[in-house]
Amino acid sequence: MADFQTPQIREYPTIPALQPNSMAHLKPYIAAPAHQEALGFPGELVENWQQKAIEAMGDLLGKYRSLRVFLDSCVKCGSCTDKCHYFIGTADPKNMPVARQDLLRSVYRYYFTPAGKLGQKLGENSFIHKLIGARPMTEAVLDEWYSYFHQCSQCRRCSVFCPYGIDTAEISMAAREIMDRVGRGQKYCNEILGKVHKVGNNLGLPGPALEDTLAGLEEDIEMETGVKVRLPVDEEGCDILLITPSADFFAEPHMDGLIGYAKVFHEAGVSWTLSSYASEGANFSMFIGSYANLKKAAERIRKAAIDLKVKRIVVGECGHAWRVAYSFWNTAAGIGAGADPDDKYAQELQKQLDPRYPIPQHICEFTWDLIRQGKLKFDKSRNDHRVVTFHDSCNVARASRMGDKPGGQFEIPRSVIKSVVNNYVDMDPDTIHEKTFCCGGGGGLLTDDLMEIRVKGALPRMEALKSVVNQNKVTNLAAICAICKSQFTKVLPYYDMPMDMVVSVHQLVSDALILKGQEEDEPQTAAAE
Repeated sequence: MADFQTPQIREYPTIPALQPNSMAHLKPYIAAPAHQEALGFPGELVENWQQKAIEAMGDLLGKYRSLRVFLDSCVKCGSCTDKCHYFIGTADPKNMPVARQDLLRSVYRYYFTPAGKLGQKLGENSFIHKLIGARPMTEAVLDEWYSYFHQCSQCRRCSVFCPYGIDTAEISMAAREIMDRVGRGQKYCNEILGKVHKVGNNLGLPGPALEDTLAGLEEDIEMETGVKVRLPVDEEGCDILLITPSADFFAEPHMDGLIGYAKVFHEAGVSWTLSSYASEGANFSMFIGSYANLKKAAERIRKAAIDLKVKRIVVGECGHAWRVAYSFWNTAAGIGAGADPDDKYAQELQKQLDPRYPIPQHICEFTWDLIRQGKLKFDKSRNDHRVVTFHDSCNVARASRMGDKPGGQFEIPRSVIKSVVNNYVDMDPDTIHEKTFCCGGGGGLLTDDLMEIRVKGALPRMEALKSVVNQNKVTNLAAICAICKSQFTKVLPYYDMPMDMVVSVHQLVSDALILKGQEEDEPQTAAAE
């Protein structure tokens, strides 16, 4: 039973009345020493942690000019204050993006600005420090950081509305990395990332278990369709290496999406494989701001691609997996343009991959290309029991693209959906595309110890969804992010909506797709809309 109150769905969205420190009690579990050390961080809070934290901040300021710009450029205009789903849902002013930034900015101003350094000569709490909003790094500050920087899903919605383009996500990532470096990491993210480094996926699922799971799905597909569709693992020389979130191997509605990928590959007549060595598309390193760990996880995928001698890499339905693939793989591991000319493995992969295709490519891009070519046949009536809407996942919407033109990340998933369903409705324009609200569970918050912030943070998305449920009889919410799907299945019941209304986009594709050799009733060839 929840020990917190679920926010009420409001008829008209309004800025909530402030409830100072209403979420100060909420903190995630602290990472165990083994979880920390597996990522190269101290196992426990180091003795001279204040000095180490200041040094870590200085290191990040030196590496990332953007971080210093973001900390210097805020003018407190207020444009971001009511744009954060967590502030809307909790009314805690420290969940305003500007106030959350100030938790780190205040320490930055104390140690790294001329005025802050002058103030130190006058005393710890000098009038200069008060004037510029500066404070020293203390245990109380660290505790405040640990609470509120884990109440940010790094969704970047606030940056859309900021006239200076300040990215609160980068500030949250920096704060988390500083905390990791002094031994105060978050259990959920760090334990998961350690499993990726050791086994190859978030679940710690070994190769034989993965093979057994996929064999079971093959049997399910054949029983349902009468067609043998393969889900291969570790097969060398295939056209495509599929990199997908490990949730696709074990949970609903994720597995239905994986079945959809397999059917699409089958109909396309391409050879493809998963890798037991790198069976995870997600990269939680981004959530903790650790580029070293992000690079390590990405290089695992590069090794799998080289070892299996594939020609293409396709990424499944996962929001931050696609952001990392689209925005970081190139410089982190040489997958795509920007490969280090001195990195022999990156250069080897570049020669191996087929340049005629995007590197990497999203599964929605792959499927949409087939649809436009008329290579897939659908019976859209198989989805007539559904009225579908689509949730733009944050990392796809605001940190990536698809296709060959701006906005493709919005158009392509919707085009795929409209090709396989007859009944589609968009949510309110102010809650979709680049203005989309976060599901509430992103950024490493998808853990039960943070359920209160997850439920409260979901309020704006639940309001937009409830509106189309009431007005348009929407029955299903489609998503292309593993975290979004997992989050929604948990929080929908809190808002009196069924958890099974969440579907994968490729689940819709799977249900409508007519396989060669499958009995069909009046098949419809999908036309690109």
